[in-house]
Order: sequence, then structure tokens, then C-alpha cells
Amino acid sequence: MTVPLYRTAPALGDRADGRRRARMERSPQWKNGRFVNPQPLWNDYLGIATGFLKASRYRTPAGPLPIVSTNPALFATPPASGLRVTWLGHSTLLLEIDGCRLLIDPVWSERVSPVGLVGPRRWFPPPLALGDVPALDAVVISHDHYDHLDHPTIVAMRDWDTSFIAPLGVGGRLARWGVPETKIVELDWWERTTLRDLEIVCTPARHASGRNPALDFNRTLWAGYAILGPRHRVYDSGDTGLFPAVREIGERLGPFDATMIEAGAYGRWWPDWHLGPEQALRAHRLVGGRVLFPTHWGTFNLALHGWTEPVERLIAASEKTGATIVVPRPGQSIEPAAPPAVERWWPDVPWTPAERDPIVSTKMDSEPS
Repeated sequence: MTVPLYRTAPALGDRADGRRRARMERSPQWKNGRFVNPQPLWNDYLGIATGFLKASRYRTPAGPLPIVSTNPALFATPPASGLRVTWLGHSTLLLEIDGCRLLIDPVWSERVSPVGLVGPRRWFPPPLALGDVPALDAVVISHDHYDHLDHPTIVAMRDWDTSFIAPLGVGGRLARWGVPETKIVELDWWERTTLRDLEIVCTPARHASGRNPALDFNRTLWAGYAILGPRHRVYDSGDTGLFPAVREIGERLGPFDATMIEAGAYGRWWPDWHLGPEQALRAHRLVGGRVLFPTHWGTFNLALHGWTEPVERLIAASEKTGATIVVPRPGQSIEPAAPPAVERWWPDVPWTPAERDPIVSTKMDSEPS
């Protein structure tokens, strides 16, 4: 009997079956055997193929970065404002909100890849050791790409006394890696779950999924989250392009004290997969955000632009609009109630401004800014 590849390579995860599969098939997002976006992703495949010839020479840092070693003792004292965000690199965030602690998209591995010897390598060690992560109320997963769902990290966490909240189908990966089914909460878009005094709402996103594109492309759902407490509200975009429902998220669930929105790893040849800096700021406005934390940058080489470009372009765009942004060092904790001024902790290297390389998602022409 032939053994499926995903059975022999645990990092690939597992396919959903049984009751999990039946629930997936009832989703409005499920069509013809996979999940779909209401606005399909557009790709310029010729541009992608030739774009590597124009890749920036500054895609990775030339030297060590000035990260902050997160002090575990910090978490013994609740944030004075009731809301604190600690950026641990890329899309990994430790969120403290109204007495609860959530860990979003935890990735502690050196590489984001199905194997440990190849694939994008992190530019700095995790600012907080996995063993020093404080007690959590939930681990929250946006989707199953390797830079968001990390097999070794989940295996290390599987016996923790916490819930694992994920979009439809991703629970099959978690269960395959030893997370008890009783700890797994799977949500479709607009579904919500209660966690102590919080409501966590799974919000639409415009992206894709899969650990092996040839075998399981879009067989699990992708999402963002609105986290609603009695005093504070925050929004995490997950990976997404811009799409009309972003405004609906703000109307139904906003405004938000803080938004954590992906601003890096973009390209004009795949404008619907990731927002890019200017559209991250536009999404922030559409959902009614007060303080923007850029994520999905500064940790791995996942695109062709310079590594500092996302934040340089975001600063330029925010200065034009007056939006409040924060750019923490990896490992730094910030309370959005008192956002610090932007400190340029990264080097000054060449980058391409938005005017020369705009990122414009498709299917947004009729949507007002």
C-alpha cells in the first residue's frame, strides 16, 4: 500500500477527514473540494519569473540586529493600560488584553520550511525563549503556511494548558502533531468563540493555504481575528491582500485600539496575496484602527524587496496621512495607550518608494478608501 507523503513527513501536517471534513464542506467558502476567495488572487507569472532579475541587493541584514531580549518577569505585572503587545518577530505576537494572554502565529524555528536544512532562515534568535513564555489562555493561528504554523513549535506546546484557535481544517494539522482535540477550536469566517472575558472573531482574509501546493493547496482556511474585550479591541489581519470585506470588519467589529497588520513580503506581481505598506495603512483606516503595528517583516527573507523597505514606506505613508504607527524592535513590548515615537533601529539602506513600485490589489476599484 502506498503511504501518503503527508503521513511520512509530519511537518506537512494532515488532511482533515470525518466530522472535520464534513464541517469544512458546509462552509460558504468551500467550493469544488477547496476553500476559495470571493475575490480570486491575480498573479503575473511572467513578472514573477523575471522579477528575480530585479531583486534588491538588500534583502537581508548585513549584520546583527539590535533586538530586545524580552524579560520574562515583565509578564508577572499586567499592563497598566490593560493592553500590551510584544512583537517577537515576523507575525509572532504576545498579546495581553483585559486580563488574558494570547500568542499569535508562534514560530520559534530557525527556518520556516518543511525541513530544517533549507528554507528562509531567521535573522535573529527568538527574543523570548519558548520555555519563558508565560501561561497562555490561547494560541491563535491565522493559517497553515510555514511562517505562521510551525511544526516544532506546536509540538513543543501541545501539552500546554491552553486552547488552540485556528481556521477550519487547520485543526487537522494540530491533531496530527499531538494537540488534543479537546483543546482545538476551529472557526469559519465570522464565527466566534468565548475565552474568559474575550470574544475572538474569525475574520475574512484574502490569501491562500497549504503545506505542499501540489497536494493540499487551499484545503484549509485562512483568516484574521478580531479580539474583543470588555475594555479593548484589537485586530490581527493575518496574511491578506486588500479586499472589500475589510471595511465590513471595521463596521461590524471596530473600532480597534490597535491593529496588527502585515506590511511586508509583497510584490507587484502578486498584489492580492499581501497588502504592502500603503495598503496596510489603508486597511488600518478601513477597520477603524487607532495605532498600527506592522507585522510580517524584519525576520525572514520572503520577497524581492529590500528588508527595510516595508517600514520605510509605511513611515512615509503615515507621515502623509497623520496615522499613528509604532515600529518596535523584535522583542519590544508596547502599550498602544502610550505609543512611543518611531525609533529608526534599522540601518539606512536603499529602498524603492511606492511611486516607483506600487502594490495595488485587484477587485478594489469600486471600494472607497
